[in-house]
Amino acid sequence: MVALTGLEPAAPTAPAAPAARARVWRGVVFLLAALYFLVPLGASLWYTLYTPAAGVSFAPYGELLAAEGFARSLLLSLGLAAATIAVVLLLALPAMLAVRLFAPRLRPVMEVLCTLPLVVPPITFVAGLATSLRAGTDVLAPTPFWATIIAVQDPGFPVVLVLAYVVLVLPFVYRSLDAGLRTMDVRTLVEAARNLGASWPYVLLRVVVPNLRPALASASFLTLALVLGEYTVASLLGYQPFAVWIVTVSGSRGQLSVAVSILSLLIIWLLLLAVSTVFGRERKS
Repeated sequence: MVALTGLEPAAPTAPAAPAARARVWRGVVFLLAALYFLVPLGASLWYTLYTPAAGVSFAPYGELLAAEGFARSLLLSLGLAAATIAVVLLLALPAMLAVRLFAPRLRPVMEVLCTLPLVVPPITFVAGLATSLRAGTDVLAPTPFWATIIAVQDPGFPVVLVLAYVVLVLPFVYRSLDAGLRTMDVRTLVEAARNLGASWPYVLLRVVVPNLRPALASASFLTLALVLGEYTVASLLGYQPFAVWIVTVSGSRGQLSVAVSILSLLIIWLLLLAVSTVFGRERKS
């Protein structure tokens, strides 16, 4: 009978000390980060709830929710955010696909154009925008376009703020979409879909977009956060979305001012969670 050779006992596995140390360090970093963010928030929340005279009371939050203009300004900011997300994605995504598929040499030019708003200070941007609106109103007064330039400045829904926010958020949206497009073979996917008879809208909505869900979610996060927290452009143009209303209603009342800040953070977190849920939902086969 032939003897079986080469069946040596397996060597003992090395201890998982490095992995354990990595888990410990991750836990320490996470704990420090949690303390860094949660301790100030907890102290602020306690400041709004407790007074030595009355004890614990939710009166500042009740007063805040009942304040005039709260719902109107919040709904205005949400509408501006939704419109900005739709416009910037409809502009950026098809343009970036066209450059990647048909004119790859223009990618550096497009990158420079899309990131240019980063080098323009917001105060300079809004000053130029206000000057252009005043001059445009005077120049277009004798023409039918005068009604259009007045309509885009309607305080009920200022379209001019949507256009301004699209410019401000364009660099961040471009970076998010560019990172997503780099992770997929766009040309192969598009050519395969086109060879199977798919139209361009079908290719964009049913082939490209599903593969860009994380990038679209990131772009939507950044846009939503910028619109809800933007103050300079809206204030100098004379509109009152949520960020401007927060500064207006705070005044010199300490508890109400801190309550406004905590409530705004909570609203933004809930909205970001909702956007994350929408984009993270798996498609049913």
